[in-house]
Amino acid sequence: MLFREIKYIFSSTFHQSEEVVNENKSSLFKWKIPVVLITAAFSLLFVEYFGRSPGFPLMLDFIKFLNLDSFSISFKNFMEKSSNPQIHQLFYWVSIILVFYILFPLLIIKILLKDKFKNFGLQRGQVFKHYKIYLIMLVVMIPLVLFFSGTKSFQARYPFYRLSIGESLYPNFWIWQILYFVQFICVEFFFRGFLLHGLKQRFGYYSVFIMTIPYCMIHFGKPMPETISAIFAGIVLGTLSLKSNSIWLGVAIHYSVAITMDLTAIWHLGYFG
Repeated sequence: MLFREIKYIFSSTFHQSEEVVNENKSSLFKWKIPVVLITAAFSLLFVEYFGRSPGFPLMLDFIKFLNLDSFSISFKNFMEKSSNPQIHQLFYWVSIILVFYILFPLLIIKILLKDKFKNFGLQRGQVFKHYKIYLIMLVVMIPLVLFFSGTKSFQARYPFYRLSIGESLYPNFWIWQILYFVQFICVEFFFRGFLLHGLKQRFGYYSVFIMTIPYCMIHFGKPMPETISAIFAGIVLGTLSLKSNSIWLGVAIHYSVAITMDLTAIWHLGYFG
């Protein structure tokens, strides 16, 4: 029964998206696709260079280039001279993602595309109609997380917030979980919202597979099983977003798996006995 429902969701989404393509062939603005793709390229570039490597030093140089010397000093102190630089660095990373995965695309939608935000997955849509898919993905993913959590590559990567010896989970680990949740809203909007729904009028269901390529690539450097699973997750979450016109089921699935990964990682460190 569940397999039949999954098959129906995929096939009906494909046919519905093909109808959307056919309806918009004559009226589609030819510049919309380049705008979406170029915006996505710059967003990915800025997240990589400002958020990951070189990261903070490059951002500091950029702030100095703008002659904002007093701000650069305050910014540097915030990052380096705090009682817990790690949580500040994670806050910085999530802030970069927030700016370039959400705020920058929203600005493009408003100014250049002149479209409504809700047309890019920011609505409730038919989220609760497909809750069984959410449960199925959890049933599949959580045992896999538990299995791979014992590997060295997994433990070298997770949790993102590294607890000091003797440090309790409260408050910093839970502060990080709030930041982590915000990060997944950003990721889901960028890939399953802006990129997917920005391309669907031209590419229909194939926009799911186009979006999955860069989504897989942002996982490079993570354990190989996680990167492989990102391909399948991108297809499934993209299909659900296309079907429901909403990113929120993807946010719920993504964060549920992520917090399970973090909790299993600290369980191996002996935090739960």
